[in-house]
Amino acid sequence: MTAPGANHVKRIAAARDVRAEPAADADRSPMELRVGARLRHARLLNRMRLKDVAERAKCSEGMLSKIENDRAVPSLTTLHRLCKALNLSVSALLNKDFAEPWTILRPAERAVIGHASGSGSEGVRAEVIIPHADGRLLEGFVVIIEAGGHTAGVLQHQGEEVGYVMEGQLELTINREVHLLNAGDSFYFPSDLPHEYRNPGKTRMRAVWINTPPTF
Repeated sequence: MTAPGANHVKRIAAARDVRAEPAADADRSPMELRVGARLRHARLLNRMRLKDVAERAKCSEGMLSKIENDRAVPSLTTLHRLCKALNLSVSALLNKDFAEPWTILRPAERAVIGHASGSGSEGVRAEVIIPHADGRLLEGFVVIIEAGGHTAGVLQHQGEEVGYVMEGQLELTINREVHLLNAGDSFYFPSDLPHEYRNPGKTRMRAVWINTPPTF
């Protein structure tokens, strides 16, 4: 019988450090039920691929995927290696104040920025659909522009923007090129291009508007 190859040895070592199948939810602590999602969130914040983290933590991509999707529970040793690969301490990962990677907001719970009328309002307001949290890659709003509302000048900053017009009309000027969007139209542009927008119509405009990174 030939000696096992390096990959075979690695798989055996990884198996010792990970419970391949999770226990029933009733037998798992609340932290076990969240650690996979937290690890995935930390990996995305570090802009790392599964392969990158797996190589640094000396485990397989398949096992890391199972851990991130809560289909396997890492041992303390494996958890320590994963956190080290992500430049994160285990205590920080397990901190009860760690921002969950998801947010659910009902309409009445969304904060509103700006107001529709009054001095200096420009007729633009935004409902926050992705609240601020340290490390988040996105921010999102439902932007509402009253008839004749506008940005009151050119905007320019780092990042990217994408949006979808739900109702009304949006005149979007990007790098001095004017685009008229109607309900059902979508858009994308790098935020470092000079841009501005207004509602040229006679009715309210509503659009989902996402920025990355958060810049508002």
